[in-house]
Amino acid sequence: MLVGIVGKPSCGKSTFFKAATLAEVDIANYPFTTIKPNHAVGFVRVRDPARDFGKASNPRVGFVLGEWRFVAVDLIDVAGLVPGAHEGKGLGKEFLNDLNQADCLIHVVDVSGSGNEKGEPVDAGSYDPLNDVKFLEEELDYWYLDIMKKGWERFVRQAQQEKRPMAQALERQMSGLRVTEELAKQAMRELSLDPEQPASWPEEKLLALASLLRKQSKPMMIAANKADVAGAWENYERLKKGFPDYHVVPCSAELELALKEAGKHGVVDYIPGEKGFAIKDEAGLNDRQKQGLGFIRQFMDSHGSTGVQEVLNHAVFQLLRYKPIFPGGVTKLEDSHGNVIPDCFLMPPDATALDFAYKLHTDFGKNFVKAINVKSRLPIGKDHVLAAGDIVEIMASK
Repeated sequence: MLVGIVGKPSCGKSTFFKAATLAEVDIANYPFTTIKPNHAVGFVRVRDPARDFGKASNPRVGFVLGEWRFVAVDLIDVAGLVPGAHEGKGLGKEFLNDLNQADCLIHVVDVSGSGNEKGEPVDAGSYDPLNDVKFLEEELDYWYLDIMKKGWERFVRQAQQEKRPMAQALERQMSGLRVTEELAKQAMRELSLDPEQPASWPEEKLLALASLLRKQSKPMMIAANKADVAGAWENYERLKKGFPDYHVVPCSAELELALKEAGKHGVVDYIPGEKGFAIKDEAGLNDRQKQGLGFIRQFMDSHGSTGVQEVLNHAVFQLLRYKPIFPGGVTKLEDSHGNVIPDCFLMPPDATALDFAYKLHTDFGKNFVKAINVKSRLPIGKDHVLAAGDIVEIMASK
């Protein structure tokens, strides 16, 4: 699974990426600070399953803080996109192609309105952030259209000569964007496109098809960043009303990053996603640090959290509907080194016990006998669809 972080230059995208991953990335308030895509690991937050057994997990990857387990996900942050990106402006095509393998997109929007369409600084509130959503939708739609129409006449002719169903041909043409035959069929039905006459599809229908395929294969949400700036909250409310099909989360990547850095240096105790934090030694803080932490606390008291963890969790668990599944044993939760429930796998929504067996090891899938739900101690069949948080023991023949 790969989560893409997108947005225009200077919207706080790289700050969001660093706050989510604590990766060393360039952060500056000018366009194209990021030139090459940044890859790093972020973490989604789930309840630690070991607590049901009076224990705490020892993750092989990730970590545990309090009752929460943080599970690794891959993130990619591409350079800021500007209007005309699909035509190559601002190296747009190169940056768009970096998103090919992303399963979903987090669109970071400067909800304070302090950067124009090119990401150049302007007075806060003087630019309408709703324009950024419209522009990105348009760029992504035309990007899909360009790929779909590449050699369109030859593509259509070849599909007809080979008697290949159009949905299957579209899957082949756009497989790099994770477009499947089923998604193509669904989109064509919705637009009433005749699969036998693709050569007669008008240009506006082709664009509509590209847009539908983009929405289905790259689901997107909005991170309304810089929500701590005066006047930003009104724009957040406007974003929600203006784009009801998107889940919009108000957040401040800058405040989240400050808290994580403070935690790393032993200044505060902070669990990402929590509504507050604890200062370890207030007497040791200078006035500037006290003022900064006071501002962060005030924001979190008003809005619940910095919002960054909520964005990541929504992308993985609501947009993609993935679910955390843990391997374990009915009689023993520890591995050979004594680590409690060391592994967690994020599985797609329809994942079965057999799918999980194959995820653990091909031999487990091939030689599957049954699975056991460790919490209930009941056996489950290979076609049983697993639920989020299940701990599963796989039984296989030798």
